[in-house]
Amino acid sequence: MSEEETAIFAGGCFWCMVQPFDSLPGISKVISGYTGGHTVNPTYEEVKSHQTGHTEAVKIYFDPNVMSYKHLVQIYWQQTDPTDAMGQFQDRGDNYRPVIFVNNAEQRRIAEQSKQELQDREQFDKPIVTGIENVAPFYPAEETHQDFYQKNPEVYKQQEGGGREAFKKSHWEKEN
Repeated sequence: MSEEETAIFAGGCFWCMVQPFDSLPGISKVISGYTGGHTVNPTYEEVKSHQTGHTEAVKIYFDPNVMSYKHLVQIYWQQTDPTDAMGQFQDRGDNYRPVIFVNNAEQRRIAEQSKQELQDREQFDKPIVTGIENVAPFYPAEETHQDFYQKNPEVYKQQEGGGREAFKKSHWEKEN
């Protein structure tokens, strides 16, 4: 049995990035948190103020024998607008930027190849600008933000209604 691996993806509000991965086979947990900044143990309010340099992200724990990293990256693309570098949908600013944080050279190779394939398909009218960066310290968000879609389904639906679902339907529907 291989050891569990992790993937870290940022794609706008972390509330909206948990559910697409949460119940897939081979995934043991998905944690909302903050990464890529300069403050140790930032709070939601600090990150939201754009003073810490952190990005909202999810850390996914997965069994690579059941769920490949490549498949996770493919799912990730379908949750985001890869042409918007400074936020996602109604969530604006550097703390909502789309980034694939890679743990090692193999993850980087897979992410870069996938990004290039997406660009080559010319599915979008603009360039693919999602960042691919080395993993940085990841700080779990406060408990209130964990599994938000389950704890607060009405608020979650409002967040999802901020353009994400319409974008996914218009750009990714044929993929599924």
